[in-house]
Amino acid sequence: MNMATERKPAPMLDVERIRADFPILGEQIYGKRLVFLDSAASAQKPRQVIDAERMVYEREYANIHRGVYYLSQRATDAFEAARETTRAFLNARETREIVFLRGATEGVNLVAQSWGLDNLKVGDAIVLSTIEHHSNIVPWQLLRDRLGFEIRVAPVDDEGQIDMAAYRDLLDERVKLVAITHCANSIGTITPIREIARLAKEQGAVVLVDGAQAAPHLRIDVQEIGCDFYVFSGHKTYGPSGAGALYGRGELLDAMPPWQGGGEMITRVSFEESRFHEVPHKFEAGTPNIAGTIALGAALDYISGLGHEAILAHEHDLLDYAMARLGEINSLRVIGTAREKAAIVSFTLGDIHPHDVGTILDREGIAVRVGHHCAQPTMDRFDLPATVRASFGIYNTREDVDALYDGLRKTLEIFA
Repeated sequence: MNMATERKPAPMLDVERIRADFPILGEQIYGKRLVFLDSAASAQKPRQVIDAERMVYEREYANIHRGVYYLSQRATDAFEAARETTRAFLNARETREIVFLRGATEGVNLVAQSWGLDNLKVGDAIVLSTIEHHSNIVPWQLLRDRLGFEIRVAPVDDEGQIDMAAYRDLLDERVKLVAITHCANSIGTITPIREIARLAKEQGAVVLVDGAQAAPHLRIDVQEIGCDFYVFSGHKTYGPSGAGALYGRGELLDAMPPWQGGGEMITRVSFEESRFHEVPHKFEAGTPNIAGTIALGAALDYISGLGHEAILAHEHDLLDYAMARLGEINSLRVIGTAREKAAIVSFTLGDIHPHDVGTILDREGIAVRVGHHCAQPTMDRFDLPATVRASFGIYNTREDVDALYDGLRKTLEIFA
């Protein structure tokens, strides 16, 4: 079960040292050690991120960009340093191509309400995929209902991989946008995003990539992908909630109108007209999540310091081990077995309802996600109302997998 096209020797992570960075992993749940297997929903935070956010409030907090005094200048420098960190993390060309937001959801909505409102009309079409998160479906439906364009959906096969032949057939001169996930949150499929973008570009379409799940696991290079927009959330990348970023190709951002109005994004306001800042500031109305954004920079530094190759190697090992161990349980069915897959295992356990599985595992100190994972079309594709999802991160170990296995065996015994 691969997580990247090529496997190269990579240093393994010092997981015990990493675990020591995450204070919450020392907590006990019902008297048992915490086994946290829900990083796909929201990852835990290392001390370096917690300290970065606390330091802002303790030592350098002030509103940014508008103050002439020392604290404001210091906070502004730290905020803009986080923008450069984010640029480097995504390998964007310029810092002005990085817009800070509350997360991936807000990034998709910004593109929909700014670029989409200006560029989509009746007779146009956009392409999504079956395995999208609701955040990359609902904004486009809301816009479709206003503008009247068509939404086309690229199907997936029984393994959860995008049917590339069917995707190609959806592309024609009417398609103005392709908006597809880099990594499916519900089943872990890593999409062939470079090929998806290349084919879209051949038809002249703009490409948006939902990178919320990919950012914690994969090396992201927006120039290599060839996309026009890329969104991700801080809370999934071991950073704070309420912080995230949109990468937008500079030429597109320049041409797009603001999507919200307020302070900071203007240069001049009168009752007759307003004039707007250049990008990225024209998309950052109001006072942002200053401390959270600075801490997001610390989280990205933390990931980069570990090294993407080492993270991939560690999570690949966990995924292989989990697939082998869970494969020993005859009544367990894995949903999503794509060749390219992140460390996410979505499954059902016989006829036992996923919520019952999750409740029993919780009493064993094991945190998993149960439900439709904000991906109901994916569940519909596999004719399921819900699954149990175990998702792994940099702090997980083979012992965590063993605990999950034991917890599932206990669940089967209870329902025998």
